Parts: sequence; C-alpha cells; structure tokens
Amino acid sequence: MDGLLKAIGTVNDGFWTYVVIPLLVVTGVYFTVRSGGVQFRMIPEMVRNLKSRPERAPDGKPAISSFQAFSISAAARVGTGNVAGVAIAIALGGPGAVLWMWIMGFLVGSTAFVESTLAQLFKVRDRSGYRGGPAYYMQHGLGARWMGVLFAVVIIFTFSFSFNMVQANSITDVVSNSVATATGSEPAGWVAPVIGLVLVALVALVVFGGVRRIAQVAQMTVPFMALIYLIMGLVVVGLNVDQVPAVISDIVGSAFGFREVGAAAVGTAIMQGIRRGLFSNEAGMGSAPNAGATASVSHPVKQGLAQTFGVYFDTLIVCSVTAFIILTSAPAYGSEEIGAALTQNSLQASLGSWALHLLTFIVFLLAFTSVLGNFYYGEANLRFLTSHPRALPVFRLVVIGMLFLGAVASLELVWDVADVTMGVMAVVNLVAIAPLGVLATRLLADYRQQRAQGIDPVFVRDRLPDVRGVQCWEAERDPDQPRATEPS
Repeated sequence: MDGLLKAIGTVNDGFWTYVVIPLLVVTGVYFTVRSGGVQFRMIPEMVRNLKSRPERAPDGKPAISSFQAFSISAAARVGTGNVAGVAIAIALGGPGAVLWMWIMGFLVGSTAFVESTLAQLFKVRDRSGYRGGPAYYMQHGLGARWMGVLFAVVIIFTFSFSFNMVQANSITDVVSNSVATATGSEPAGWVAPVIGLVLVALVALVVFGGVRRIAQVAQMTVPFMALIYLIMGLVVVGLNVDQVPAVISDIVGSAFGFREVGAAAVGTAIMQGIRRGLFSNEAGMGSAPNAGATASVSHPVKQGLAQTFGVYFDTLIVCSVTAFIILTSAPAYGSEEIGAALTQNSLQASLGSWALHLLTFIVFLLAFTSVLGNFYYGEANLRFLTSHPRALPVFRLVVIGMLFLGAVASLELVWDVADVTMGVMAVVNLVAIAPLGVLATRLLADYRQQRAQGIDPVFVRDRLPDVRGVQCWEAERDPDQPRATEPS
C-alpha cells in the first residue's frame, strides 16, 4: 500500500506541476487580457447582481436565485481546505504561500467569470428551473458530447464520492478531537460510527429534498458560517495587532525570496500557494459552473460576475482569516504539525482551549455544506448522463453510503486519487473553455453596452444569432421594458 501511495503521489505532483498549474496560469492570463480585467473592473457589479430576483420555475415555485446559486458554489468551495489546506500551504511553503494564493485568486477570477457565464448561456430547463455546467457547454457549445460525458464521470467520482468521503472523515476527526479534549481520554470505538450515522441522517434530509432544499440550506448556512469564522479571525488579529506589520512583511518578503522562513524557499512558496489556493477556490476546475447554471437571471454575465465574487469570498476572506490566525501565533514552519491541527493550536494560543471546540463546530458546518454542494455537482452531471427515473435515487443512496464509509475509514489513498481526477477535470474544462471564451467576452460587451444605456441588462439568444446550441434565452420580454440595441 505504501508503494502505491508513493507512486500515485509522484504522478500527482508531476501532473499538477507540469500540466494543470501552467494551463491554469496561461488561461487565466489570456482571459484577463481578453476581458479587459473583468475581475478587477466590475467588483461593484458582482455584489449588485447577487440581489436579483428569480423567475417562476415550470412547477410554479420560485427558481434558484443568483444568491442561492452563489451559496451552493460557496458551500462546495468553503470546506476543510480553508482550515487545513491553508495551514498545509503555510507549514510547507512559509508565509509567502499566502501572497501567491492571493495573486492566483485575482488571476483566475477571469476564468471563473468565463466558465460560469458559459454555463448560463448553454444551460437547459428542468422542472425546478435550470441546470447546466461544463458537460452541457461541451455538448451544446462545442458539439462534443463525448467530452461532456468524460467530464461528468470525472466530477461525479471526484466531488460526490471522493471529496465527500474526505469531508466526512474531517468531521469525524475534529469531533473526536473535541471529545478527547473534553474527556481527557481517547474516544471510544463507537464514536466514529455514531458521527457517521448522524451525518448521513442530516444529509439525507437535505438531498432528498432536491436542489431547492440544498439551495435553501446553503443560503442560510454559508453566510452564518463565514460570519462566525470571520469574527473569530478578527478577534485573533485584534489580540495580536502589534504583530500584524511583521506578519505582512513576512508574507511579502518570503513570497519573493527576500526573507526565507524555515526551509521554505520561494519556489516552494509559489507552488504551495498556487496549488492550495486552486484547491480552495476551484476557479477553472469546472465545478462552480454547475451551481452557477441553476440561477434564474436576465443575463448570463450576471451570474458570471456573481461566481467571480465567490472566488474572492473564498480566497481573500475565508483563507485569509485562517492565514492570519496561524501567522500571528508564530508557528514552527516545517514541523510535523500541519493541517487542521496547526489551525486549532494557533487558535488555542490566542483565545484559549475553548476555541478548539468552537473550531470543531465551524469545521462541521464547513464540511457539511461542502457535502451538499459536492452532492449537487454530481446530481447535475448524472442528469446529463442519463434520464432513467431510478438513477437519481440510487445515486443519492450511494453518496450517503460513501459518507458513512468516509466517517469510519482512513482516506489517504482516496484523497490522492481524487487529486489526480480533479486535475483531469480541470484540464478537460480548460481545453473546452479556451475556444468558447470568446462568447463570454461578447456577452460581456453586450452587458456593458446595456448598462451604459441605463437599463437592466437582458439577454435573448437572437442577440448572438451565429451561436448554435443555446437551449434557453428565448425572446420573451416585458413590453414596457426598453430594448437595447444590437451590440457592435
């Protein structure tokens, strides 16, 4: 088993270092230039579009709103990676990894905009509103269903199965640690199975209610979760405010090699910051567009901007909170203490032992909402693969079974394999959006032109008459609403 793990790790490191990360950087630069830096220029529009009201779905109920779709993707993005992943990046790459995480977050914001705008353009209708994602724009935009099938299979395995098992295992770890701290002894053998059963019951109550219930839970949980974590981080920073200038100096200095911290050279800082940042914000991976496509908005660009804001929310807010919690506690870089344990001990150093239990609660919420977001990604892609009526109930049962297995098992092999499949997923998605990205920039020009005319942008497919495969966006308008001129 050790030999297999080492072999997979070697393949994984080489694949990410020489294929995935360079491809993400190149496409990020390309889309940033082509869009005129949309991720920098239109931040106010990102926030504004989260407030839009949805239409009625075919079943008579409200469709998914822009904010609910944003919450689904944020639920999947914001997980234990924000607590453990950032800690690993800092422990191995030093403080400089944080700056590279921020830089990459800004760069791939343009990629997030393109992929979610395309998901909106090529979405399809279903009874509860809309669904879509990379598999759909591969089939309808590129005319390559085979590529969509490949992507759908890979994302189902990666997110709904492997990553959900990892999240369940993380919940078991933090709860068991809290039990051990409270009782002063190792938790009994029955603790992990009980945690698994409780998690299965909670997830089942949500996922068997469909995408609306997932969206409602995510809408309520994600802002609450983020607020608690943000407040705790601000308290830690406030208690250590005298160390903030030195922390910022360390971040910048070690990022560019001016100050080496521990054994972390600048190359290590760059690779850890980029890789862990991408694991966290998922921009370019093709996962968030599955949520973005569900939103009922009047123009595809609206949700593209909203999903770009999700990258900032994850990287610049949640990941930064973790970074400052750790860095203000003067951690020992390169030690065996990495991951969630480093974050837990950093909190204890600043706030006391009670903070460990509070972090357990936060990690539970982070992982639970990630499970819901990951499940929906699988469901949307399963619907792409088949419309058989028994497929979805069976899929839900399998996901729930995987959750219980994840709660009681050791998942090192599953995590390593999931790293590889996630890289494959990103490569397939980036290859698809490279030629389709021009449609996102045309839609952006259309959106900006309508905004310049002082009207709320509305898109219909006859505004891009040369584009085939668009399934929605018929010319249905309010007769009292001004009609924008055709974009030049």
